[in-house]
Amino acid sequence: MTPPMIELKNVKKSFGNNIVLQDINLKIAKGQSLVIIGGSGSGKSVMLKCLLGLMAPDSGQLLISGKDIAKISASDRKQVLKKIGMLFQSAALFDSLKVWQNVAFGLIQGQGLDKITAKKIALEKLRRVGLSPDVAELSPAELSGGMQKRVGLARAIATEPEIIFFDEPTTGLDPIMADVINDLIVECVQDLGATTLTITHDMASARKIADRIAMLYEGRIIWEGAKTHINNSGNAYVDQFIHGNAQGPIQMDTAKS
Repeated sequence: MTPPMIELKNVKKSFGNNIVLQDINLKIAKGQSLVIIGGSGSGKSVMLKCLLGLMAPDSGQLLISGKDIAKISASDRKQVLKKIGMLFQSAALFDSLKVWQNVAFGLIQGQGLDKITAKKIALEKLRRVGLSPDVAELSPAELSGGMQKRVGLARAIATEPEIIFFDEPTTGLDPIMADVINDLIVECVQDLGATTLTITHDMASARKIADRIAMLYEGRIIWEGAKTHINNSGNAYVDQFIHGNAQGPIQMDTAKS
């Protein structure tokens, strides 16, 4: 069998007495899109930071292309990270750089491409996400929130990565623009054949971009399955979350804390 592109094995992470991740086990096959849903404080962002090597787990393995990102050398980690694209929650564009320079950042800094070649690629990626060449010369401050997300997506796909992480890709967008971004994510990911991991609390986004969905609650994966099965999960926590109900086990646990 082909090994998974991403795999988490018994991953644990705590901050003092606060247990954030408890025995996380996940597999993402090559070309598959997994979406992790869960409320604020459920551990989604910590999991992503561990996968990026920004945090070290207390125990367990975080395997990307078969290599444990937490235990390999800095030079090997750099090579693994070259395979990864990232769309940040707030787009995280560099204010001091023009739009095309933001998109081309990984090409120039990570791959050592010359600026002429990198700009040509950046313009093509901007076109791919529906932005015209004149936008390339603007600064991020001159863009709307939706346009900034598009630029962030263009940057995420600029190096044609094998893996893309999406951190709350539709946060701060109105429903129509959020759906536009979701459609672009699906199209771009399919074009690349990339493996993707998305963390979000937006169920509309999860339903559109996922092949599989997993729910993280109090640091544990409490359900995982095909997105077509989530409406019949048989899990009260999942049902409450996906329907946005005020009443349910999550509310009860919150009231106790």
